[in-house]
Amino acid sequence: MKFTNVAGALGALMLSASSVQAIDMDITNMDTVKKAASTIAKGMTSYYTGMNPGDVPGNLPQPYYWWEAGAMFGSLIDYWYYTGDDQYNDITTQAMLFQVGPNDDYMPPNQTKTEGNDDQSFWAMAAMSAAEVKFPNPPADKPQWLALAQAVFNLQANRWDNSTCNGGLRWQIFTFNNGYNYKNTISNGCFFNIAARLGRYTKNQTYVDWADRMWDWVEGVGLMNDQYHFFDGSDDTINCTQVNHIQWTYNAGVFMLGAATMWNITGEDKWKTRTAGIINGTDVFFSKEVPNVMTEVACEANGKCDVDQRSFKAYLARWMAATTKVAPWTHDLIMPKLEASAQAAAKQCSGGTDGVTCGQKWTTNGVWDGSFGVGEQMSALEVVQSILIDQVAGPVSNETGGISKGNPNAGSHSEDNPLKADPIDTGDKVGAGFLTTLVLIAILGGAWWMVA
Repeated sequence: MKFTNVAGALGALMLSASSVQAIDMDITNMDTVKKAASTIAKGMTSYYTGMNPGDVPGNLPQPYYWWEAGAMFGSLIDYWYYTGDDQYNDITTQAMLFQVGPNDDYMPPNQTKTEGNDDQSFWAMAAMSAAEVKFPNPPADKPQWLALAQAVFNLQANRWDNSTCNGGLRWQIFTFNNGYNYKNTISNGCFFNIAARLGRYTKNQTYVDWADRMWDWVEGVGLMNDQYHFFDGSDDTINCTQVNHIQWTYNAGVFMLGAATMWNITGEDKWKTRTAGIINGTDVFFSKEVPNVMTEVACEANGKCDVDQRSFKAYLARWMAATTKVAPWTHDLIMPKLEASAQAAAKQCSGGTDGVTCGQKWTTNGVWDGSFGVGEQMSALEVVQSILIDQVAGPVSNETGGISKGNPNAGSHSEDNPLKADPIDTGDKVGAGFLTTLVLIAILGGAWWMVA
C-alpha cells in the first residue's frame, strides 16, 4: 500500500504500533452504535484533505481513484442520515458540487481521461441518496441533487450500445481507454439502481422502463445466473459469449436495492422473487465459520484484494440496509446478517496507535489484520451505521416530502466528446469493476465461485 500527504503520515503511524482497544458497541444500544459510527467516520475522513487551501475538493490522495471518493461522500451522506451528526456536511456538499464538471453531470475535465460509467455512477448514486434522505440542498444557484442523478441517467441512457452483445453499457465511456470493450456488471448495475430509484422518486415511467430493460439485458447476456449470482462482466469483442464469473459483494448489492425498489414501485411478484433471490444469493459472501459475517470471498482470505476491492463490502451493507426500507418484508432476512457483521467489524477496529483503526477482515474475532485505509474504514462505517436503519425514515419521493429539485432534461446539453488525452494503459486506471484475465487468474486460480 502506498499513501501520500496526510495518508502517508497516518499510514506510518498505523503500522508502527497497535494498542489493542477496539470499539465498544452494543447493537441493542443505539447510542453506542452512533458513537462507534462517529469514531469510524473520523478515521475515514482523516485520509481526506480536499477541504484544505490548495487541495482539490472531492479528490482523495493516491492510491485512491476518483470513484471511491464519490463513494466515500455517499457514506458521509448516510452517516448524517443515520446519526444526525452534521459535522461533515459542509465538506460533503463542497466536494459533491466541485466535481460536477462544466455541464453538471459528474464529468469533470480532470477525470475525463480515465472516467468510466461506473465511476460516474458512484457520484450520481451519492447525489440520489442525498435527494432521498433530504440531505440539505445546495444553494439555489448550484446544481441540485436530484437533477445531478437525472443528468447521469440521461447521459448513460444515450450510451446504451446495441452494436454488440444485444445492448448494455460499456465499462469505459471513451474509445481510447482500455476497458472500452468490456461490458461490466457494475456499470450496468449502477444504471439499473439509479433508474429504479429515479422511477420511485419522480413517478416517471421512463425510468422504470429503463430499469426493466437493463435487468432483462443483464439476465439475457448471462451476467447473472438462476441463483441470482452476479458476475464481473464480459468482452464485447467476442459478443459477450463468455463471462468472467468472479463475484463481488457490490454487484449483488447494487442489484438488490434496484430490485427491491422495483418491487416498491410495481408490487409485482416477479420483483419480490428477484429481490428474495438476490438476498439468498448473497450467502456466498457470508462466512460459515463465523456465521453471518460478511467477507469479500474472491480476494479477502488470500489477501489479494486491491485498494478498490477493500471498499466493496461498504456498498453491500449500504444497499442491504436501504433494501429493508423499500421492501419491509426483507427486514428479517437481512438484519441478522448486518447485525452479526456490524458486531464483528466494530470488534476488529482495534488497530493502529489509536487502537480503533479498522482492518478488512471481520472474521478474526476482534484481531486487527494489519490492513487500513479508506475502504476498510468505509466498509466498517456502512455496516455499523446500518444497525440504525430502524431508527430513521425511509427514502422520500416527490410525493412524500422530497425537497430536491429535479430536471428531467439534465445532461441533455452534455457531450460525450473526450477532451484531448493520450491513450491510457492499465497501469493508469483500475476502475471500480475492471479485471484482466491475469488478475482473475492471480486472485482465483480456478476457485469454485468462478463456476457458472
